[in-house]
Amino acid sequence: MNNTTPHPPRQLLLLGIAQALGFVVGALLGRWLGIVLGFDAFGPNGYDGPAMLGIALIGLGGGGGVQLGRAWYRRKYGDPRV
Repeated sequence: MNNTTPHPPRQLLLLGIAQALGFVVGALLGRWLGIVLGFDAFGPNGYDGPAMLGIALIGLGGGGGVQLGRAWYRRKYGDPRV
């Protein structure tokens, strides 16, 4: 059995906020990068190849932002799963 105390709700709320902000900022950066590279996810041609790459960049950016939010929380407060 684990003898460590669980993280208080206020700290876990910070984790959720950090992950949400990381997702939004990362997805926006992925969208911007897609537009700069010519992969418009919401282009007029529907779901063609470049649009699919743009969607992938948005997803990768959002996922990366969530991971950065988790990493920030772990550095500051430790692993919440312990």
